Amino acid sequence: MSEADDDAPPPDELPFPDSLCHQCAAPPRYIRSARSIFVLCPLIPEKYPRQPVLHCPLFRPRSP
Repeated sequence: MSEADDDAPPPDELPFPDSLCHQCAAPPRYIRSARSIFVLCPLIPEKYPRQPVLHCPLFRPRSP
């Protein structure tokens, strides 16, 4: 298990469950504030893409 996996919220608590970020091999990190969870992308310059991400040119599916 990677450090990013340690930050992942339980599947039923994922912000924007339809976002590709949750399925990306990158993998995203989940940053928690007092009221929100942000999805941090290690590949894109914007770092915190607008959610939900429905299309991403850098998306690579996780291997099973």
